[in-house]
Amino acid sequence: MWDDVPKSVLVVQTAFIGDVVLTIPLLEGVKILWAETALDVMVRPPADNLLETLPFVRNIWVYDKLGRDRGPTGFMKWQNCLFRQKYDLAIVPHRSLRSGLLARLARIPVRLGFDRGGGRFMHTQKLPYHGYLHEIQRNLQLLSPFGPLPQVDPPVVLPSEADVQIVDAKVGWIENLTIALAPGSAWFTKRWPDAYYLALGRKLAASGCRVLLFGGKEDRELCRQIAAGIGPAAMDLSGALTLRQSVEALRRCALLVTNDSAPTHLGIAAGTRVLTLFGSTIPEYGFAPLGPRSKTLGIEIYCRPCTDHGRRDCPQRHFRCLREITADRVLAEIRQMLEVS
Repeated sequence: MWDDVPKSVLVVQTAFIGDVVLTIPLLEGVKILWAETALDVMVRPPADNLLETLPFVRNIWVYDKLGRDRGPTGFMKWQNCLFRQKYDLAIVPHRSLRSGLLARLARIPVRLGFDRGGGRFMHTQKLPYHGYLHEIQRNLQLLSPFGPLPQVDPPVVLPSEADVQIVDAKVGWIENLTIALAPGSAWFTKRWPDAYYLALGRKLAASGCRVLLFGGKEDRELCRQIAAGIGPAAMDLSGALTLRQSVEALRRCALLVTNDSAPTHLGIAAGTRVLTLFGSTIPEYGFAPLGPRSKTLGIEIYCRPCTDHGRRDCPQRHFRCLREITADRVLAEIRQMLEVS
């Protein structure tokens, strides 16, 4: 596509936190292909915190499209900013019209993205969206026009020394077997019921485990109630740590139980065993926890999957896909994973 390597590359991923984690191997792949190329990334907050310590990223552009940059004024601000950078190439794994349009109006001459989603009309080259691949491998396919795909590691988030010190102060180095629970999700049909997380936490505490509750600021009340119901063995960390600090805290846990949401991928980035509970969605969509030490758990039911993203309520009104996954069954999976790992 070029006689020489591109001087500068922009990767646009302004979707959710988990999507940004799963884009890290793509960033690494760009630097493997072109070690001297300047690599910049555009994300939405707070995902920039995940990338700040990566040595192969030059600039992180924080497009707060739902906050201070909301609307046409914010869009034009970033369009002009990106235009001034004179990028040679844009890689756009985010399949939204806004992301594709931003790269086009910034006049980036070569724009690679998927042939699915509203943004496809803005790309100069469209790559097939292979639904059967894991999202990490799908993203790497965007590099296929440049030759054999680079071999990359699973995503890693690097804590700073300050991050480690903060987690030391809040959590310490854990002696008892510690299990992390991340009960939140933006979508109701992805959330294992709160009462089930509480029941599981009590069972873990009764067996001598320490339990850490993870989540964002929006999960504080949920995690506070679950931690209070578990008792002294539980610690609520929701809203108390940055994303990088959360990864560092997860690194000190034996296993994470979570929904099909961002903590799944934060746990993988921490190198922790992850058990992800799938309800309305399925692992085959490509967002399962990656790695031999992690597992997924779901039930076969006539109406599943009912969405590829998540719903505000159950279309069938029974929510059996997650209600029929009992706390005892999850506890049995935890024990098995800890025995064989």
